[in-house]
Amino acid sequence: MSVSKSRATNLRRAERKTLFAFLLLYSLFTVIILGFLAFIYYNLQKEMMLESQMNRLQEDSFLLISKLRYLHEHFDEEQTYPRFENFRSAIYDSEKKLIFTTLKEDSVNLDKTLYFINDNIHYIRLLESYYLGAMYVVIEISDDGVWLNFVKTEVLVYGSILFLIFLFVGYYLLKLMLRPMRNTLCFLDRFIKDTTHELNTPITAILTNIEMIDQKTLDPLVAKKIRRIDIASRTVSNIYKDLTFTALGNKIVSKNEDVDLYRLLNERIAYFKVVALSKNIEFVLHLKRDVSLYIDRTKITRVIDNLLSNAIKYNKRAGYIKVSLNENSFEIIDTGIGISQKDIDALFDRYSRFNASEGGFGLGLNIVKSIIDEYGMKIKFVSKVNRGTKVRVCWKK
Repeated sequence: MSVSKSRATNLRRAERKTLFAFLLLYSLFTVIILGFLAFIYYNLQKEMMLESQMNRLQEDSFLLISKLRYLHEHFDEEQTYPRFENFRSAIYDSEKKLIFTTLKEDSVNLDKTLYFINDNIHYIRLLESYYLGAMYVVIEISDDGVWLNFVKTEVLVYGSILFLIFLFVGYYLLKLMLRPMRNTLCFLDRFIKDTTHELNTPITAILTNIEMIDQKTLDPLVAKKIRRIDIASRTVSNIYKDLTFTALGNKIVSKNEDVDLYRLLNERIAYFKVVALSKNIEFVLHLKRDVSLYIDRTKITRVIDNLLSNAIKYNKRAGYIKVSLNENSFEIIDTGIGISQKDIDALFDRYSRFNASEGGFGLGLNIVKSIIDEYGMKIKFVSKVNRGTKVRVCWKK
């Protein structure tokens, strides 16, 4: 996998992740809004259904009242509470105590006039004359559920259509919002590519001329200034190599060979010792000899350089860096500021940095991860804030 393809893949993965998270949250809010509208529509249809039953319930109540009046006037002759095929009824006294009922529903709200409860409709009427001691008449009829099935069908059909419309609009809006970010990243990539062309000549010239200077013959003050220039040049050189690898990675053809890791690690540690000494950082080495890896030398060098550079950059003054090598892995342990778990989760994201106070473009670990993935290796970070970081790179023999 080339670096450019890996970069494009990471960008698409980040976009998909952002898109998925946004659409998930957007869908949740959409469902809540549609649910609220469905609730309003349900209540509206229920009120319309109750209103449509009002005339019938009023007629039923008149029929019941006439029967109650007759029973009240002829109670000595007939003591049977009236019953009807089309509705059920109940009567309550002035203290809202039940006198008699044929209702299916035990729960009755005498403070309402008309309401729906458990597939039944209750109509409450106040008597002008107290027949049989009753003040409240309750009429109950069963609901056929036709209106409810109609509501469910409409809510399901139109709700699904509206949800898909809202989802499409949300997706389109998010694409519009992500476009500036994509354009910014593309601009930054072009900037990095252009910058690499301008850095090559001056960096090479500075490093070459510093190596040609015999610092032993210089005044100590001048030699100290030269060392500072050397440290700055090596730091810029490492950044330049990252920029070059990022900008031209798709054009770099891998030339795999058996790389002597013992020798390579020693070379890269020697290269960074000048930078490490500026912070009084000591290297502690436990390197096994005769360990080789079949890999592109330039790419494994980028992995080692970036990990060593970070171990120096984020280390404390007068700390140490322990480098270990065995047959299946190498390990770099520092005594630096450490990394929080939150930062570890986003460690390999492009342009991310450990600490805003430190320089760099945030490209190093993204490059490391792309190379590690390309060769099927594994990398693991273990860190504690203010205690240090351990990074382990493993491969299969």
